[in-house]
Amino acid sequence: MPLDRVRALLAQPLDPRPHGDWDLDREGPPAGERLMPAAVLLAISNEAQPQLLFTRRTAHLKRHAGQVAFPGGRQDDGDAGLIATALREAQEEVALPAAAVEVLGTLDPYRTGTGFLITPVVGVVPPGLALHADPGEVDTLFHVPLAHVIDPGNHVRERGVWQGRERHYWTIRHDRFHIWGATAGMIVAFSQRLAGVR
Repeated sequence: MPLDRVRALLAQPLDPRPHGDWDLDREGPPAGERLMPAAVLLAISNEAQPQLLFTRRTAHLKRHAGQVAFPGGRQDDGDAGLIATALREAQEEVALPAAAVEVLGTLDPYRTGTGFLITPVVGVVPPGLALHADPGEVDTLFHVPLAHVIDPGNHVRERGVWQGRERHYWTIRHDRFHIWGATAGMIVAFSQRLAGVR
């Protein structure tokens, strides 16, 4: 899939209303919930068949242990904005130098069921970078073809019980990896917006 469509999408205005983990449920998110600002990096390799970078979080973390995620995390007071947050976290988690990332822009904000408001930052990186997982946060890093994750045929809606109520969420499978929750939700929102770009 050419990156021209991604660039064209990011040149369009954002939807100020956040997408989120609650989009598939009849009941909306809790009223008055305070959200923690955070950012993730969607690092897309600049090659004929672009690849999207993912991490799997270590099993001992307090939040989202063992889940597949994009590099990212909560905004620190010293960050010069949410793009800086995403780049800093990618450097810390997978040794991706900020200078190697061509930032294309940001996607619509995403609200998680765990109280975060995530800004997805899209960046293009050269293929074949020597990345290394920080063992304190990341168990594995891997790439998936961008065409696979944005294909609606690979987006599966599932349901489960969380905090005593039935919740619905998206999943995307690739080989042995199970992408789900907020990460899959951001991909589906990205895919849906991208579908309207020609």
